[in-house]
Amino acid sequence: MKSKQLVLMAMFVAIAVAGSAFVYLPTGIARAYPVQHAINVMAAVFFGPVPAVIIAFLTGAVRVLTGTGSLLAFPGGMIGAFLAGILYIHSGRLWLAAAGEIIGTGIIASVVAIPYARILMGTEAAFFFFMPAFLVSSISGSLLGVLLMYKLRKMKTNNVLY
Repeated sequence: MKSKQLVLMAMFVAIAVAGSAFVYLPTGIARAYPVQHAINVMAAVFFGPVPAVIIAFLTGAVRVLTGTGSLLAFPGGMIGAFLAGILYIHSGRLWLAAAGEIIGTGIIASVVAIPYARILMGTEAAFFFFMPAFLVSSISGSLLGVLLMYKLRKMKTNNVLY
């Protein structure tokens, strides 16, 4: 990886961590952190699936270490970022990156979170327990990510980022 790419990835992590501290939506059983999902969509478009997963992992790690997130940040962020990156690479369409984030986090990660929460967190949860919160968070964040990407494209920032 180039130094410029590493710096930009670190900036994405910082924005996701800071955004999670200030922007959240109460969803009943948990809080939804849409900034993380917006960053996942943007990272998938700018960098691809592997760097997007690295950004999601580092964001989750910092949030867990600082007490602003739970262990559920890992499967939620990483699965969504990976699927968003894969769908964007194969299609080149921004809305498919957002759909990948929603499907990856809102559906797949919410199902993966059940045994994950049981083993690592000692929490017993029903099959669809995490899905509403994960869907609210990933849908709102993905929409935010798409809006930000359209604004950045309109400003023609791709030349600045690469």
